Amino acid sequence: VAMETVSLEHQIQSVQRHIAFLKKEQMELLHDLHLEILRLQKHCSELTHDLEMKELEARQQDVLDRELEERCRAMEAELQEKEKANVELRKELQHKETLVAALRSSLRSKERRFLEELKRRSHRVTILDTELQKQTEAAAYLS
Repeated sequence: VAMETVSLEHQIQSVQRHIAFLKKEQMELLHDLHLEILRLQKHCSELTHDLEMKELEARQQDVLDRELEERCRAMEAELQEKEKANVELRKELQHKETLVAALRSSLRSKERRFLEELKRRSHRVTILDTELQKQTEAAAYLS
């Protein structure tokens, strides 16, 4: 019986050492798992932060894109208005050029008539001057 008791005590001590070893292993494993969980949580936080930053950048880019699209539409509308105004101004310019051409033509025609009238009157003055000279000579002869 004593031998059995010693053998049982050795078995109990062996089991207790195994239990202590397993507890130590379990504690180390739990510690390592806890560290891994902390590392993964940190990594998850970093990824979440990165994702939030990318989403914020994407939203900001969307806002910028919309603003640029609105400005582009406004500038296109302004361009169309200016093109319409240019068309109107070109029509007005063409009309005024036509009027200027007509006025120049009319002025040239009046200038020609004036010069012809001037020649005619100059010729008439010369004739009248010659006639006056003849009459003056005739009057002087008669006197």
